[in-house]
Amino acid sequence: MRSKLPPLNALRVFEVAARAGSYSAAARELNLTHGAVSRHIAILEDWLGQPLFVREGQSMVASGHARAFAREISAAFDHVADAAERYGKSRHVKVIRVSASATVAMRWLIPRLPLFTANWPDVDVRISTALSTDSALRGSFDLAIRREVPADGQFQEWPLFEERNTVIASPALIAQSGISSVEQLADQTWLTTETRPMDWEKWTEAAGQPALRAGRTLRFDHFFVTLQAVVDGLGFGIGPFPTLDADCTAGRIQKPFPDLTCKGATYFALVPLDADKPVHMRDFTDWLRSSGEAHRSGK
Repeated sequence: MRSKLPPLNALRVFEVAARAGSYSAAARELNLTHGAVSRHIAILEDWLGQPLFVREGQSMVASGHARAFAREISAAFDHVADAAERYGKSRHVKVIRVSASATVAMRWLIPRLPLFTANWPDVDVRISTALSTDSALRGSFDLAIRREVPADGQFQEWPLFEERNTVIASPALIAQSGISSVEQLADQTWLTTETRPMDWEKWTEAAGQPALRAGRTLRFDHFFVTLQAVVDGLGFGIGPFPTLDADCTAGRIQKPFPDLTCKGATYFALVPLDADKPVHMRDFTDWLRSSGEAHRSGK
């Protein structure tokens, strides 16, 4: 019975060839001959029982099926390299791997990381992102930030912060529209997000205007796309805070009705019960707790 694992050296050559776009580019990156790359690909294709590359002109190009396979192989190699660095005998880098929803990672966590780095400069915080529509906790991580707590009891968890939602827009659009009352929003373009359904309806109800509707609506698939549309002045959106505090501070967005808010999502920090908890990990979780507590107390 043959091994369930394909030949690892052939996998390595294949991953480079698929990523680099051709046998020739892979040969240059790996310092191999074109023929050697071709032989490794042929070995892997024989093992898999199907072709991975097709000829286009003078070049061999990865098929769509092969590109999808290569992405998974690349992620697996990254995990192996990460594990080797973390558990190797000569390990000297202190690494914390954080998996967070994309918007929270980009708008809340990353802007605050300089505060952590200033006190713990020898700790490397590595962030991977996940879409809020994907509730599964994939990959390897030391701590995750999610809207939901898994019911399997495999995590130590605590609430990080609760979002409050309100209307947001670019300073230029607010000045141009001259908006000063909630009713005037009916003449504006509303930006909405598929992953945050009913955000406008919940806000208009909380604002005492449940029948208010937009003259025009633009819909986007994910909130970080909607946020960019808000920043670029395409319309008014509903934004979560404290997630977008840094954007307000930087002047990219403003809140025309800051006192009219409605309840948003609650984010939780999740630490696997079987994860290593060295001192630098405890320092990070303590810092993260204090950041969340500051928001919950309104500081």
